[in-house]
Amino acid sequence: MNAAFRTVATIAAVALAYFATAQVGLVLALVEGQVTPLWLPTGISVAALFLFGGRIAPGIAVGALAANIALNGLGPAVLVTIGNTTAPLLAWYLLTRFGFRTELDRLKDALLLVFVGAFGAMAVSALVGALSLRLFGIIPWHDVLPVFSVWWTGDAMGVLVFTPLLLTFPRTWHAPPARVLEAAAIFASAAVLSLFVTTSELRFLFLVFPMLIWAALRFQHTVAAPCAVIISVAAVLSAASGTFAQTDLLTTMIVLQAFNGSVALTGLILSAITSERNEARRAIERACVQLAETVARYQEEGVRKRLGRVVPPA
Repeated sequence: MNAAFRTVATIAAVALAYFATAQVGLVLALVEGQVTPLWLPTGISVAALFLFGGRIAPGIAVGALAANIALNGLGPAVLVTIGNTTAPLLAWYLLTRFGFRTELDRLKDALLLVFVGAFGAMAVSALVGALSLRLFGIIPWHDVLPVFSVWWTGDAMGVLVFTPLLLTFPRTWHAPPARVLEAAAIFASAAVLSLFVTTSELRFLFLVFPMLIWAALRFQHTVAAPCAVIISVAAVLSAASGTFAQTDLLTTMIVLQAFNGSVALTGLILSAITSERNEARRAIERACVQLAETVARYQEEGVRKRLGRVVPPA
Protein backbone atom coordinates (compact mmCIF):
# COMPACT_ATOMS: atom_id res chain seq x y z
CA MET A 1 0.00 0.00 0.00
CA ASN A 2 2.79 2.40 0.88
CA ALA A 3 4.64 1.58 -2.35
CA ALA A 4 1.49 2.15 -4.41
CA PHE A 5 0.84 5.45 -2.63
CA ARG A 6 4.42 6.59 -3.26
CA THR A 7 4.11 5.70 -6.94
CA VAL A 8 0.84 7.63 -7.32
CA ALA A 9 2.31 10.59 -5.43
CA THR A 10 5.41 10.56 -7.64
CA ILE A 11 3.28 10.43 -10.81
CA ALA A 12 1.20 13.36 -9.54
CA ALA A 13 4.34 15.33 -8.67
CA VAL A 14 5.81 14.73 -12.14
CA ALA A 15 2.54 15.81 -13.79
CA LEU A 16 2.43 18.97 -11.69
CA ALA A 17 6.09 19.74 -12.39
CA TYR A 18 5.54 19.23 -16.12
CA PHE A 19 2.49 21.51 -16.20
CA ALA A 20 4.11 24.23 -14.06
CA THR A 21 7.35 24.31 -16.04
CA ALA A 22 5.35 24.29 -19.28
CA GLN A 23 3.71 27.54 -18.16
CA VAL A 24 7.16 28.96 -17.44
CA GLY A 25 8.30 27.87 -20.90
CA LEU A 26 5.38 29.68 -22.51
CA VAL A 27 6.23 32.83 -20.56
CA LEU A 28 9.72 32.61 -22.09
CA ALA A 29 8.32 32.39 -25.62
CA LEU A 30 9.79 34.85 -28.11
CA VAL A 31 6.42 35.03 -29.82
CA GLU A 32 3.69 34.40 -27.28
CA GLY A 33 2.50 30.79 -27.42
CA GLN A 34 4.53 29.99 -30.54
CA VAL A 35 8.33 30.21 -30.32
CA THR A 36 9.75 28.80 -27.09
CA PRO A 37 13.55 28.40 -27.23
CA LEU A 38 13.84 26.56 -23.90
CA TRP A 39 11.23 23.91 -23.10
CA LEU A 40 11.86 22.93 -19.48
CA PRO A 41 9.45 19.95 -19.24
CA THR A 42 11.55 17.76 -21.53
CA GLY A 43 14.60 18.05 -19.28
CA ILE A 44 12.49 17.33 -16.22
CA SER A 45 10.83 14.33 -17.91
CA VAL A 46 14.10 12.67 -18.91
CA ALA A 47 15.60 13.23 -15.47
CA ALA A 48 12.45 11.91 -13.74
CA LEU A 49 12.55 8.72 -15.79
CA PHE A 50 16.13 8.06 -14.67
CA LEU A 51 15.39 8.94 -11.06
CA PHE A 52 12.07 7.08 -10.66
CA GLY A 53 11.80 4.66 -13.57
CA GLY A 54 9.28 4.13 -16.34
CA ARG A 55 6.34 3.94 -13.92
CA ILE A 56 6.14 7.75 -13.86
CA ALA A 57 5.39 7.93 -17.62
CA PRO A 58 1.66 8.58 -16.91
CA GLY A 59 2.71 11.72 -15.04
CA ILE A 60 4.48 13.00 -18.16
CA ALA A 61 1.40 12.23 -20.27
CA VAL A 62 -1.04 13.92 -17.87
CA GLY A 63 1.18 17.00 -17.53
CA ALA A 64 1.65 17.29 -21.29
CA LEU A 65 -2.07 16.88 -21.97
CA ALA A 66 -3.02 19.51 -19.40
CA ALA A 67 -0.45 21.94 -20.80
CA ASN A 68 -1.51 21.47 -24.43
CA ILE A 69 -5.30 21.42 -24.15
CA ALA A 70 -5.40 25.11 -23.28
CA LEU A 71 -3.23 25.93 -26.30
CA ASN A 72 -4.64 23.89 -29.17
CA GLY A 73 -7.78 22.06 -28.03
CA LEU A 74 -8.33 18.38 -27.26
CA GLY A 75 -7.63 16.84 -30.69
CA PRO A 76 -4.17 18.34 -31.33
CA ALA A 77 -3.36 18.10 -27.61
CA VAL A 78 -3.78 14.31 -27.64
CA LEU A 79 -1.39 13.87 -30.57
CA VAL A 80 1.11 16.35 -29.16
CA THR A 81 0.93 14.54 -25.82
CA ILE A 82 1.79 11.26 -27.53
CA GLY A 83 4.90 12.86 -29.02
CA ASN A 84 5.86 14.67 -25.81
CA THR A 85 5.58 11.41 -23.84
CA THR A 86 7.26 9.18 -26.41
CA ALA A 87 10.36 11.37 -26.82
CA PRO A 88 11.51 11.28 -23.15
CA LEU A 89 10.71 7.54 -22.97
CA LEU A 90 12.77 6.96 -26.12
CA ALA A 91 15.63 9.02 -24.71
CA TRP A 92 15.52 7.05 -21.45
CA TYR A 93 15.40 3.69 -23.26
CA LEU A 94 18.21 4.46 -25.72
CA LEU A 95 20.47 6.02 -23.11
CA THR A 96 19.97 3.01 -20.84
CA ARG A 97 20.72 0.59 -23.67
CA PHE A 98 23.93 2.46 -24.52
CA GLY A 99 25.18 2.28 -20.91
CA PHE A 100 24.53 5.87 -19.90
CA ARG A 101 25.46 6.70 -16.29
CA THR A 102 23.50 9.39 -14.48
CA GLU A 103 26.64 10.62 -12.72
CA LEU A 104 27.75 12.04 -16.09
CA ASP A 105 31.33 11.36 -15.06
CA ARG A 106 32.51 10.12 -18.45
CA LEU A 107 32.86 11.83 -21.81
CA LYS A 108 30.77 8.99 -23.25
CA ASP A 109 27.84 9.94 -20.98
CA ALA A 110 28.00 13.60 -22.01
CA LEU A 111 28.07 12.75 -25.72
CA LEU A 112 25.21 10.27 -25.33
CA LEU A 113 23.07 12.87 -23.59
CA VAL A 114 23.79 15.42 -26.33
CA PHE A 115 23.34 13.32 -29.46
CA VAL A 116 20.96 10.56 -28.30
CA GLY A 117 18.97 12.08 -25.43
CA ALA A 118 18.70 15.65 -26.69
CA PHE A 119 19.01 16.00 -30.46
CA GLY A 120 18.11 12.41 -31.33
CA ALA A 121 15.06 11.52 -29.24
CA MET A 122 13.62 15.04 -29.14
CA ALA A 123 13.23 15.02 -32.92
CA VAL A 124 10.30 12.64 -32.33
CA SER A 125 8.28 15.10 -30.23
CA ALA A 126 9.06 17.93 -32.65
CA LEU A 127 8.01 15.91 -35.69
CA VAL A 128 4.79 14.63 -34.10
CA GLY A 129 3.98 18.10 -32.78
CA ALA A 130 4.53 19.93 -36.06
CA LEU A 131 2.56 17.36 -38.07
CA SER A 132 -0.26 17.41 -35.50
CA LEU A 133 -0.63 21.16 -35.82
CA ARG A 134 -0.70 20.82 -39.59
CA LEU A 135 -3.20 17.95 -39.50
CA PHE A 136 -5.70 20.06 -37.56
CA GLY A 137 -5.11 23.10 -39.75
CA ILE A 138 -3.46 25.21 -37.05
CA ILE A 139 -0.41 25.91 -39.24
CA PRO A 140 0.02 25.86 -43.06
CA TRP A 141 2.38 23.45 -44.80
CA HIS A 142 5.10 26.07 -45.30
CA ASP A 143 5.31 26.54 -41.53
CA VAL A 144 5.84 22.84 -40.73
CA LEU A 145 9.63 22.95 -41.10
CA PRO A 146 10.12 26.18 -39.09
CA VAL A 147 7.81 24.91 -36.33
CA PHE A 148 9.65 21.57 -36.30
CA SER A 149 13.02 23.35 -36.04
CA VAL A 150 11.93 25.59 -33.17
CA TRP A 151 10.20 22.72 -31.38
CA TRP A 152 13.22 20.46 -31.79
CA THR A 153 15.81 22.94 -30.57
CA GLY A 154 13.61 24.05 -27.67
CA ASP A 155 13.14 20.45 -26.46
CA ALA A 156 16.81 19.65 -26.98
CA MET A 157 17.89 22.71 -25.01
CA GLY A 158 15.57 21.66 -22.19
CA VAL A 159 17.37 18.31 -21.98
CA LEU A 160 20.86 19.80 -22.28
CA VAL A 161 20.27 22.50 -19.67
CA PHE A 162 17.99 20.91 -17.07
CA THR A 163 18.61 17.15 -17.18
CA PRO A 164 22.27 17.42 -16.02
CA LEU A 165 21.18 19.76 -13.22
CA LEU A 166 18.56 17.33 -11.89
CA LEU A 167 20.64 14.17 -12.35
CA THR A 168 23.81 15.50 -10.72
CA PHE A 169 22.28 17.76 -8.06
CA PRO A 170 23.99 16.67 -4.82
CA ARG A 171 21.69 15.08 -2.25
CA THR A 172 24.31 15.97 0.36
CA TRP A 173 27.36 18.15 -0.12
CA HIS A 174 30.01 18.31 2.54
CA ALA A 175 32.68 20.87 1.67
CA PRO A 176 35.06 23.12 3.59
CA PRO A 177 33.88 26.71 4.09
CA ALA A 178 36.44 27.95 1.58
CA ARG A 179 34.96 25.70 -1.12
CA VAL A 180 31.43 26.83 -0.29
CA LEU A 181 32.50 30.47 -0.58
CA GLU A 182 34.21 29.74 -3.88
CA ALA A 183 31.04 28.11 -5.23
CA ALA A 184 28.94 31.05 -4.02
CA ALA A 185 31.34 33.46 -5.74
CA ILE A 186 30.97 31.51 -9.00
CA PHE A 187 27.16 31.62 -8.80
CA ALA A 188 27.14 35.34 -8.04
CA SER A 189 29.62 36.10 -10.82
CA ALA A 190 27.68 33.98 -13.31
CA ALA A 191 24.43 35.78 -12.44
CA VAL A 192 25.94 39.25 -12.73
CA LEU A 193 27.81 38.48 -15.94
CA SER A 194 24.74 36.86 -17.48
CA LEU A 195 22.61 39.90 -16.84
CA PHE A 196 25.31 42.12 -18.34
CA VAL A 197 26.26 40.15 -21.46
CA THR A 198 22.70 39.20 -22.47
CA THR A 199 21.57 42.82 -22.46
CA SER A 200 24.71 44.22 -24.09
CA GLU A 201 26.24 43.87 -27.53
CA LEU A 202 26.83 40.35 -28.85
CA ARG A 203 30.61 40.67 -28.65
CA PHE A 204 30.43 40.46 -24.84
CA LEU A 205 28.77 37.03 -24.78
CA PHE A 206 32.10 35.21 -24.48
CA LEU A 207 32.67 36.71 -21.00
CA VAL A 208 30.54 34.04 -19.33
CA PHE A 209 32.71 31.16 -20.52
CA PRO A 210 35.70 31.66 -18.17
CA MET A 211 33.26 31.49 -15.24
CA LEU A 212 31.68 28.34 -16.63
CA ILE A 213 35.08 26.73 -17.23
CA TRP A 214 36.15 27.60 -13.68
CA ALA A 215 33.00 25.94 -12.32
CA ALA A 216 33.49 22.80 -14.43
CA LEU A 217 37.17 22.38 -13.56
CA ARG A 218 36.76 23.01 -9.83
CA PHE A 219 33.34 21.50 -9.05
CA GLN A 220 32.25 19.60 -12.17
CA HIS A 221 28.46 19.27 -12.59
CA THR A 222 27.67 20.26 -9.00
CA VAL A 223 28.30 23.93 -9.81
CA ALA A 224 28.67 23.94 -13.62
CA ALA A 225 25.12 22.67 -14.22
CA PRO A 226 23.43 25.39 -12.10
CA CYS A 227 25.67 28.00 -13.75
CA ALA A 228 24.55 26.82 -17.19
CA VAL A 229 20.92 27.14 -16.07
CA ILE A 230 21.49 30.66 -14.76
CA ILE A 231 23.19 31.78 -17.97
CA SER A 232 20.67 30.15 -20.33
CA VAL A 233 17.61 31.43 -18.47
CA ALA A 234 19.07 34.93 -18.41
CA ALA A 235 19.64 34.78 -22.17
CA VAL A 236 16.10 33.52 -22.86
CA LEU A 237 14.56 36.19 -20.58
CA SER A 238 16.57 38.82 -22.40
CA ALA A 239 15.40 37.49 -25.77
CA ALA A 240 11.79 37.41 -24.60
CA SER A 241 12.05 41.05 -23.53
CA GLY A 242 13.61 42.04 -26.87
CA THR A 243 17.04 43.06 -25.57
CA PHE A 244 19.03 40.01 -26.73
CA ALA A 245 20.64 40.53 -30.16
CA GLN A 246 17.98 43.19 -30.98
CA THR A 247 17.46 41.98 -34.52
CA ASP A 248 14.85 39.99 -36.47
CA LEU A 249 13.27 36.88 -34.92
CA LEU A 250 15.15 34.31 -37.04
CA THR A 251 18.57 35.82 -36.27
CA THR A 252 17.70 36.15 -32.60
CA MET A 253 16.69 32.47 -32.46
CA ILE A 254 19.89 31.34 -34.20
CA VAL A 255 22.17 33.41 -31.97
CA LEU A 256 20.25 32.49 -28.81
CA GLN A 257 20.23 28.75 -29.46
CA ALA A 258 23.88 28.77 -30.55
CA PHE A 259 24.80 30.60 -27.35
CA ASN A 260 22.71 28.36 -25.08
CA GLY A 261 23.99 25.25 -26.82
CA SER A 262 27.60 26.38 -26.42
CA VAL A 263 27.03 27.11 -22.73
CA ALA A 264 25.39 23.72 -22.09
CA LEU A 265 28.00 21.78 -24.05
CA THR A 266 30.93 23.59 -22.43
CA GLY A 267 29.74 22.84 -18.91
CA LEU A 268 28.58 19.31 -19.68
CA ILE A 269 31.57 18.03 -21.63
CA LEU A 270 34.27 19.80 -19.61
CA SER A 271 32.74 18.56 -16.35
CA ALA A 272 32.61 15.00 -17.69
CA ILE A 273 36.22 15.11 -18.89
CA THR A 274 37.39 16.54 -15.56
CA SER A 275 35.48 13.86 -13.62
CA GLU A 276 36.99 11.17 -15.85
CA ARG A 277 40.48 12.58 -15.32
CA ASN A 278 39.99 12.77 -11.54
CA GLU A 279 38.75 9.17 -11.41
CA ALA A 280 41.76 8.04 -13.45
CA ARG A 281 44.09 9.83 -11.02
CA ARG A 282 42.38 8.19 -8.05
CA ALA A 283 42.65 4.78 -9.74
CA ILE A 284 46.39 5.31 -10.28
CA GLU A 285 46.82 6.38 -6.66
CA ARG A 286 44.97 3.25 -5.46
CA ALA A 287 47.11 1.07 -7.72
CA CYS A 288 50.29 2.68 -6.36
CA VAL A 289 49.18 2.05 -2.77
CA GLN A 290 48.36 -1.57 -3.55
CA LEU A 291 51.69 -2.02 -5.32
CA ALA A 292 53.57 -0.52 -2.38
CA GLU A 293 51.72 -2.81 0.04
CA THR A 294 52.49 -5.85 -2.16
CA VAL A 295 56.19 -4.97 -2.40
CA ALA A 296 56.38 -4.43 1.36
CA ARG A 297 54.67 -7.76 2.00
CA TYR A 298 57.05 -9.65 -0.30
CA GLN A 299 60.04 -7.94 1.26
CA GLU A 300 58.83 -8.93 4.71
CA GLU A 301 58.33 -12.54 3.59
CA GLY A 302 61.80 -12.56 2.02
CA VAL A 303 63.39 -11.36 5.25
CA ARG A 304 61.56 -14.03 7.23
CA LYS A 305 62.74 -16.76 4.84
CA ARG A 306 66.37 -15.61 5.05
CA LEU A 307 66.21 -15.48 8.84
CA GLY A 308 64.67 -18.95 8.85
CA ARG A 309 67.67 -20.33 6.98
CA VAL A 310 70.23 -18.68 9.28
CA VAL A 311 68.62 -19.27 12.68
CA PRO A 312 67.23 -22.82 13.09
CA PRO A 313 64.06 -23.10 15.10
CA ALA A 314 64.44 -23.94 18.82
